[in-house]
Amino acid sequence: MLDKTYQPAEIEPRITDQWDKAEAFRAGRPEREGAEPYSIVIPPPNVTGSLHMGHALNNTLQDVLVRFERMRGRDVLWQPGTDHAGIATQMVVERQLASEGKGDRRSLGRAAFLDEVWRWKDESGSTILNQLRRLGASCDWSRERFTMDEGLSRAVVKVFVQLYRDGLIYKDKRLVNWDPKFQTAISDLEVVQVEVKGSLTWADGDLEAPFDAAALAKALKKDPSGHMYHFRYPLADGKTYEHPIAFDEEGKPTAFETRGYIVVATTRPETMLGDSGVAVHPDDTRYAALVAAGAKIKLPLVGREIPIVADEYSDPEKGTGAVKITPAHDFNDFEVGKRHDLAKINVLDAFGKLNEDVPAAYCGLDRFEAREKIVADLAALGLLAMIEPTTHTVPHGDRSNVVIEPWLTDQWYVNAEELAKPAIAAVESGKTKFVPQNWEKTYFEWMRNIQPWCISRQLWWGHQIPAWYGPDGHVFVAADEAEARALAETHYAGSNVPLTLTRDEDVLDTWFSSALWPFSTLGWPDETAEVARYYPTSVLVTGFDIIFFWVARMMMMGLHFMKEVPFHDVYIHALVRDERGQKMSKSKGNVIDPLQLADKYGADALRFTLAAMAAQGRDIKLAPARVEGYRNFATKLWNAARFSEMNECVRQFDFDPHGVTHTLNRWIVGETERAANAVTQGLEGYRFNEAAGAIYEFVWGVYCDWYLELIKPILAGDDEEAKAETRNCAAWALDQCLKLLHPFMPFITEELWAHMVEHGERRQSLLCLSEWPRLSGLASAEADAEIGWIVELVSEVRSVRTEMNVPAGAKIPLIISGASEATVARARRHEETISRLARLESISFGDAIPKGAALIVIDGATAALPLEGVIDMQAERKRLAKEIERAEGDRTKASNWLANEANVAKSPAHVVELNRERVVEGDERIKRLKAALKRIE
Repeated sequence: MLDKTYQPAEIEPRITDQWDKAEAFRAGRPEREGAEPYSIVIPPPNVTGSLHMGHALNNTLQDVLVRFERMRGRDVLWQPGTDHAGIATQMVVERQLASEGKGDRRSLGRAAFLDEVWRWKDESGSTILNQLRRLGASCDWSRERFTMDEGLSRAVVKVFVQLYRDGLIYKDKRLVNWDPKFQTAISDLEVVQVEVKGSLTWADGDLEAPFDAAALAKALKKDPSGHMYHFRYPLADGKTYEHPIAFDEEGKPTAFETRGYIVVATTRPETMLGDSGVAVHPDDTRYAALVAAGAKIKLPLVGREIPIVADEYSDPEKGTGAVKITPAHDFNDFEVGKRHDLAKINVLDAFGKLNEDVPAAYCGLDRFEAREKIVADLAALGLLAMIEPTTHTVPHGDRSNVVIEPWLTDQWYVNAEELAKPAIAAVESGKTKFVPQNWEKTYFEWMRNIQPWCISRQLWWGHQIPAWYGPDGHVFVAADEAEARALAETHYAGSNVPLTLTRDEDVLDTWFSSALWPFSTLGWPDETAEVARYYPTSVLVTGFDIIFFWVARMMMMGLHFMKEVPFHDVYIHALVRDERGQKMSKSKGNVIDPLQLADKYGADALRFTLAAMAAQGRDIKLAPARVEGYRNFATKLWNAARFSEMNECVRQFDFDPHGVTHTLNRWIVGETERAANAVTQGLEGYRFNEAAGAIYEFVWGVYCDWYLELIKPILAGDDEEAKAETRNCAAWALDQCLKLLHPFMPFITEELWAHMVEHGERRQSLLCLSEWPRLSGLASAEADAEIGWIVELVSEVRSVRTEMNVPAGAKIPLIISGASEATVARARRHEETISRLARLESISFGDAIPKGAALIVIDGATAALPLEGVIDMQAERKRLAKEIERAEGDRTKASNWLANEANVAKSPAHVVELNRERVVEGDERIKRLKAALKRIE
């Protein structure tokens, strides 16, 4: 017998052990040898990570799909594994070494440090995978992979060497996101844009003699960021020009000012020492004469002459319309510099200090110290026109929390533009589809404007680049040092150069190895049976934020090396936000821990919540109360199973749902078919919320609330034939409930499946390996009409009782007027059930409608509930009118707020969404209240 109380904390670990012992999730099970394969690769979480709500959503949706397809008979492989997470892991281990007094990585040396990293990985690197198992993820855990394991490392080397020999990997000096703390290039995904806002204002009038440089430097030190600094750059020839300062309606200048300089503005004054040009828009008449004359600027503090160039990058409506160009320290400037052949002058070293290529007065200064001194020095020279506060974003390292510098360095690059061409074509042709489809636009925009992919990182933890340098710097890319040496011997044959090779110290970007994930995890570069069977994978489930970093790169690598797309579908899920719609962050204190929710309410309740709220293209606003609600749903199912068990509802081997004869049973088998089709279609279309909603409504709203209530008289009656059929049918329908619910709530359904006896014996099979319901031809129009009428009538009576505040214990007569003979007969057949469920005193028929009655129109008849004397009708009318007035006021207030464009523009997204919800909820409430008032008017 089932326990009286549903206890997920006791059930879930025990069910996990059962699955493990049965190897239920192993791909290639013997009984599925000829089955159609279905494969998903898990987006490999960082080995340093722990489960957050994004992981919980992502893996819940994947698990729903793989459990669904496994039950449909397919040979499922859900490939698990973790990413080595270069920077994050190196940082964790270095902190640990420091806390243990073992020094830093450089004092240890590379080999000893990597030994420490591997030791940490073996001890702590499986945390997040264990947490996914806690959530019920049905991966093939026997196939767990790691981006640094031997097989994947071999794949990485092969890919690098082949791309290099294909001319698609090369070394170049370009700008990268440079982290001065970690001393490495980082990807855009590892850059966080932090908004800064200054408060310092300094104008020309503040700079008149005697100029106080110390006061300005002090002010800058106190408030260094969030300012726009306007500098005067003198013309190199010392001449002046007429600068327009006023214009007529046609844009023609009407007033001029004589100037011997151009004013430029920047938020990073320290970079001006590396300026190699000033750009103005080609159509900006203010500077047309200077451009035509080939005028140059004499760069203050440096003395270098730099050209004024015409380029559309400069916005004539922004600032002065003149932009300083520093190609070695700004990504946009780098492109302008290429177009005009401007020098790339690097003025910072790897630590963010001014290097030897700047005047001696600034050499060795930290970039922010240099900022203060440069501004003060320019002010002293009369070249500081203005300082004004501004709000802008400054890039920071997501782990180092220091300001990231665009920095010119030698790095390894992939020719992404060439690799992107077949990847673009594959989506254009429909070989790979995005769901929702609108994400294709995002994919195309990035892929069609793709830049070279920087793949080298100045770290020790990662795949060391397979490149060796000869004594003269010539590079040899090879699978190993022996092959590199053979290449070098050929290259240097006949020369007297001593043959010494030095390996490149850099490692590869972690996205390089994870780009190979769909085929490297299957054993490639070997021609394994798994590669042949499970590649390409069926679907990828991931977040929109890594479409560029991972999805696109898997597409490029898969098509280049496998000559086939890595997946047919890409399902992009939304973000999980807090209940107000705000993004979760530690700084806001609104982070929700999925493991805490699972411990409190059960993993099933958390999973179902996430799936039920996963509407395509809509972020999830998660409140713990929603999880608690689905815990109640699990309890409802548990109690329904207990009811079935106590009433001897046992699944019969030869039970055929097509053969049931009782109206209630014909109705429930038809409803079961409809539910099965709705859940199946929802999951096939990645409409998780619709599928979850369909099974929720069927289990709670149809099976538990109606069918089990409606069959109670039969189970308590004397008709043994009807009783036997109903018991068998109830057991069969419960089985279908468990099957349809299993992908969403695997633990409780597996537990109940085992307890529900079959043919008089405890079931030995596992639900997760059972057959998905494929039902047809079960619907009965006659049964649907009969039971549907009962359900509608009872529901309407209950609504009236609720709307009119009828006391729960009050029994009221029901008078039906204008009913057909069929309706009368139907009411007579089910009078006891209707009266019990609707708490009626009696059911009668007549033409007269009593005064003071609430009216219900159903199936052409009018049902009246006499409420005179039960409630104060006049007071109820006033109450409802007042409620309607209040609801309309609230709805109007929210609607007017939304109509104000300024409100919408300046308010956070969650506030806008909250007002939209108030309008929708207000409309629904007003409709309900007016319907209630109409009943009694």
